[in-house]
Amino acid sequence: MNTVIVNLISWFIVFYGVALPVMIIFGVIRIAGFKEITRFEKGEGLLYRLNPLTKVALGVGVMVVASVTIWWIGALLTLGISLLYLTLRDGLRKFVYLMALVFSSLIISTWSVAPYVPTSILSLVFPNPSSYHVIWTWPSYFSVMGYQSNLTEEALIYGIQIGFRVTAVLASSLLLALTTTTSDIFRMFTKLKVPLSLTFTLLVGVKTVPRIFELLDSSVKMQFIRRFGEKPAPLRPIFFIYGGILGIVPTMIYLLRGAKTMAISADTRGFRASPKRTEIRELSFGREDYVILLVVVGLLILGVLANLLGFGRFIPYVGS
Repeated sequence: MNTVIVNLISWFIVFYGVALPVMIIFGVIRIAGFKEITRFEKGEGLLYRLNPLTKVALGVGVMVVASVTIWWIGALLTLGISLLYLTLRDGLRKFVYLMALVFSSLIISTWSVAPYVPTSILSLVFPNPSSYHVIWTWPSYFSVMGYQSNLTEEALIYGIQIGFRVTAVLASSLLLALTTTTSDIFRMFTKLKVPLSLTFTLLVGVKTVPRIFELLDSSVKMQFIRRFGEKPAPLRPIFFIYGGILGIVPTMIYLLRGAKTMAISADTRGFRASPKRTEIRELSFGREDYVILLVVVGLLILGVLANLLGFGRFIPYVGS
């Protein structure tokens, strides 16, 4: 094949793996979409009634099973968790945003691994490198970027394996932020006598993620109100990204101040009237919680059986 054509196709593949997720994130999800799938909204569905600890256990169970089983089990877990979003308030819109995020995350995870994985790792599962299915051969100078000489089907399988581990955990983790208030999380962890430092870390994560997108959205809008990036119109998306970059510093300052306030409130009991906190509304485990916990146990058993039947993680982690 002509050298010029090979170079053009190679760079097209490279930019496809990088540009497509960025286009999805900025064109489909945008800041409004991230706000939609990261902040708590009141609802009446099953997930809103579950104990926060049950949702944490579900997320941990999904993470464990996805990390020790074959890629298609991770894909099924991702699909199953994603369908739960349809039960949420404005569930269809959240489901669409999540699917866009899952797809872009899968491409990013796959493409950040597949071109770089060496044959020595792939041969642990595919013992005959001569039988590998070569999809594309990179120009020799691509080795400077760490690329292997060939992009193989087996390398893509490796990347997909890593990708579905990421998407399953991502989908289950966002459920906690969408359906649980920070006060409920704090009360439950306090009752279980979880160390305050660990509780505070989780609270900051749940509270901060949606605030990041809200503050960035406000920062970008304020800059455009000041006629930032008004002309020329075709360059407006670039100004939009640049405005988001400019908003990072004030956003971080505001969030750090908020984290300090949260730390003080987490350590302070109401007027210090009693040695431990009292509750107006007790958080308890209902029938739905026990059903979900049984599902988590079933997932863990599934993970064990999958490994016994040869459906383990299939391709090892790099360095294992």
